[in-house]
Amino acid sequence: MEYFVDEHSVVRTIWGKSDTILLIFAGAAAEFALNKAVDWLYFTGRLPADPLGRLFSTVGYAQTIVFAEKQTALRAVDAMAKIHAEVENKRGTKIPDSAYRDVLFMLIDYSIRSFEVLERTLTLAEKREVFDVFHRMGTRLGVQGLPDTLETWQYMRHAHVLENMQRSHYTTDLFQQYRKHLGAIRYKILLEAQTLVAPERVRELLAFRKTSLLHPVVIAYKISRAIRLDGLMKALILPAKYKKEIEALDHTRTAR
Repeated sequence: MEYFVDEHSVVRTIWGKSDTILLIFAGAAAEFALNKAVDWLYFTGRLPADPLGRLFSTVGYAQTIVFAEKQTALRAVDAMAKIHAEVENKRGTKIPDSAYRDVLFMLIDYSIRSFEVLERTLTLAEKREVFDVFHRMGTRLGVQGLPDTLETWQYMRHAHVLENMQRSHYTTDLFQQYRKHLGAIRYKILLEAQTLVAPERVRELLAFRKTSLLHPVVIAYKISRAIRLDGLMKALILPAKYKKEIEALDHTRTAR
C-alpha cells in the first residue's frame, strides 16, 4: 500500500504523539493571532468561538494526511481546498497565497521546533522529510510561490515572520478567547509553551520573555514519560472535556 507519508518517516513520529502536536499548535496559536491575514480566520467565526475545537478538527485533517494511504490523504487535502474555496466565495475574494504559505511554513517550523524541544535534535535529512511532506501538501492545494528546498524555505520563513506578523485588535481578541476557553492557569501554561517554541520576532511582538518557565517542566515531563506518568500530567494541564480528543492524537508511543 502506498502512503502520502512513508511509514518510516520521522513526520509520523512527530504527528503521532499528542504532546508534540499540542506544542505545535500552541506555537501556531501565537502566530495566528499576529498574522496579517488573521481576518480570514475570523470571517467564519469558528476560531474565536471555539479555538480548542478548531485545533482538534485541524489536527484531524493533518493526521489523516500523515497516516492514511495516499489516495485518502489526497482526498483530505482536496477537502481542505474545497472548504477554503467556499469561504472565498462567501467573502467574494481570494485568500492570498502568502496566507497559505504562512500556515504551511509555520507547520514545518513548529513540527521541527516542538519535536526538538520534547525529544531530540533532528538530522538534516529528517528536516527535509518534514519540509517535503508540507511542500507536497501545499502543491496539491495549488499554493503558488512555494520554495523548492529546505534551505530556500528557511530563508523565506525568516522573511515571512518579519513581514507578515503584526499586533492588531485581532491579536488581543484571540488571546482573550484563549484565556476564556482555557481558564487562567491553563492560559498561563499556554503562554509559557508559546515562549518555549516561538521564533524571536513572535516573542518580541507578544512581549514574551526570551526564556520559558517551562524549561524545567519539560525535563520533568520527559522523566514522567519514562515512568508512564505523562498521561497524568496531561490530565492536570488540559481541559477534562477534551480527554477523548487528546487521547485520539496518540498514534505512536515510541520516538524514532
